[in-house]
Amino acid sequence: MDFRPTEEQAAAADLAARIFRDLSTHERLTAAGTGTDAELWKALTTAQLVAAVTDVGLLGLVLLLEEQGRTTAQVPLAATCVYGLLAVTAHGTREQRDRLLPALADGAAVATGAFPDRGRIHADAAGRLSGALPSVPWLRDATHVLVPDAGRRLWLLRTDDPGVTTEPVETTAPWSAGRLTLDGAAAEPLGNGPDAYEQVLDTARTAFAGLQVGVCAGSLARAVSHTSTREQFGRPLSTNQGVQLRAADAYMDTEAIRVTAYEAAWRADQRLPAREHALTAAWWASEAGTRVVHAGQHLHGGTGADLDHPVHRHFLWGRQLDAYLGSGPALLAELGAVLTKEQR
Repeated sequence: MDFRPTEEQAAAADLAARIFRDLSTHERLTAAGTGTDAELWKALTTAQLVAAVTDVGLLGLVLLLEEQGRTTAQVPLAATCVYGLLAVTAHGTREQRDRLLPALADGAAVATGAFPDRGRIHADAAGRLSGALPSVPWLRDATHVLVPDAGRRLWLLRTDDPGVTTEPVETTAPWSAGRLTLDGAAAEPLGNGPDAYEQVLDTARTAFAGLQVGVCAGSLARAVSHTSTREQFGRPLSTNQGVQLRAADAYMDTEAIRVTAYEAAWRADQRLPAREHALTAAWWASEAGTRVVHAGQHLHGGTGADLDHPVHRHFLWGRQLDAYLGSGPALLAELGAVLTKEQR
């Protein structure tokens, strides 16, 4: 396995890092509140970083999301790429690809997904959907939503169609989330049922694990900077052995999330089985991610208790990613079931 990025992947990640660093500042994030930074989203799409995902693959997307996570930039990059660009590219018909991909690539359309399946959405024989989902990330920005029904068939619908109602909700992280209610809403099928659902879910888990890598790396970087400059008893906090050990543990946890996310993405790009690898990456993102963002806030001491401090935003994102797409125990149980099935 060779996780080294290609020239195209590295160039895309470098460009993304510059854009996020320049535009996703603490002041802009504070001004955005719980909404999306429209100017930043425009900059990303104008730079063709969203469109590039179909060329740089899932590993390339993980690298882009790692850069987003470092600054907790409030844009629907993961959702649009996973539930829009990559899902339509992999499972859409030629007509669907021709119709949907250009708008998703240039930012005219924004996609999200009602994942994982909770059995709350039902489809009738005519393909009309009914049911409700209490929280869908980035729904307030979305023009399209990818929805699995109770049979794990995938359906794509527009948020402005009759029978579709969205209401704003607040989540731990400011992800422009909303409640989705469907009442006989027309939808178009995408892919071949449960297999397509599983593939999209694997992609989502890998991509959001990549986002968690950046969130943790950003939190740890802030903690290192703080403890290196803040003095106690005439010396920097970073010279304290307890601080060093806590930071070292956080670093190792971050690297564990990174390597498992990279492996899952690489295997998917190579068309190799990657279900257990996606679950492993998601488990590390959940369990280790929580430890890292707690450590980042704790290493800031009393400053970390300030809800307006930048490190608190990493804490909120890390906790949101812990719960999204499955908690640690649930992921571990699912991974065990997959491995047991493979051994039979």
